[in-house]
Amino acid sequence: MTLPNHFSLLASDGKARSGQLITPHGIVRTPAFMPVGTAGAMKSLHWREVRDAGADIVLGNTYHLMLRPGAERVAALGGLQLFTGWNGPMLTDSGGFQVMSLAQLRKVNEHAVSFRSHIDGVSVELSPERAIEVQRLLGSDIAMQLDECVRLPAERGDIERAMQLSLRWAERSKRAFETSPAGYMLFGIAQGGDVPELRQASARGLIDIGFHGYAIGGLAVGEPQAVMLAMIEEVAPILPEDRPRYLMGVGTPEDILEAVGRGIDMFDCVMPTRNGRHGTAFTRFGQINLRNARHADDRRPLDEESLWPSTRHCSRAYLHHLVKAGETLGAMLLSEINIGYYQHLMQEIRSAISQGQFASFRERTRAGWAKGDIAPR
Repeated sequence: MTLPNHFSLLASDGKARSGQLITPHGIVRTPAFMPVGTAGAMKSLHWREVRDAGADIVLGNTYHLMLRPGAERVAALGGLQLFTGWNGPMLTDSGGFQVMSLAQLRKVNEHAVSFRSHIDGVSVELSPERAIEVQRLLGSDIAMQLDECVRLPAERGDIERAMQLSLRWAERSKRAFETSPAGYMLFGIAQGGDVPELRQASARGLIDIGFHGYAIGGLAVGEPQAVMLAMIEEVAPILPEDRPRYLMGVGTPEDILEAVGRGIDMFDCVMPTRNGRHGTAFTRFGQINLRNARHADDRRPLDEESLWPSTRHCSRAYLHHLVKAGETLGAMLLSEINIGYYQHLMQEIRSAISQGQFASFRERTRAGWAKGDIAPR
């Protein structure tokens, strides 16, 4: 059964695409970067700062929210938007990656994955049907199928087994989603590790099942960037042009720029806030480590030409002091600066695509990163 399409492709430039995705809680401009609010909160940031930075959509996580505070509790409190105060679109990850990376004593069989919670050790079972039920209770605009994610490098046999299981779980996820209200969406997830023919088989299998959108999962889990980009090149041309394409868990600004050039529309990553909490800023000069002693007496802002106020107004010396002193404000400011940079980058990407200038924009942006931070006068 073909599902309704809520995605409009507005412009393309080579393989790069610009469009919009209509959700029950608003329009998402693509290419889009989704800041990660794993447990229903953006670490070190208020929702208004995320919105002011230009984010249309954020991500929450099924695994974390089902364990705490519980999907049924969130539903009773009105769903994620009312519960959290974020009044825009929200996508929820299925929890497959977190089960792989966090859960204790994980066991996978045909029916489900069972594990012990990393919070209190309680035994939990997550089936494709339960993953969809949890996401419906949460009220997420975009739900993800349950999949099995394999950390790379891995043996081909393990990758193929997980890919085939994920396809069977995709069918069950879609059946469980069929009674969802109109306008809400379900994305399938292509697996296959770093094996091209398995990636292609997974993508074709998902297309046969039919989803509102298609994600590429199981990357940014230990493989080199070249492998990640090669797998995108294997999968993206197979996916329907009229459906959104989501590269899960990616990544650095460079990763995003390169993936957009290969036809990807949506991204998420904890990097802007995680790196900010550890003293790193993302700028048009590349990454800047504010722990470095060279910033201690530097009165300059990170970037006096930035549109984001904190990037223009806070001195490097002050940010260095906050980071070295372990002040919470340092994590807050750098997380805010990083989310602002990521969202500005996405806006520039969308503009370049619409103007047919993506290739030249990509080269200018790469050159800025390669030049590096500007030394003090």
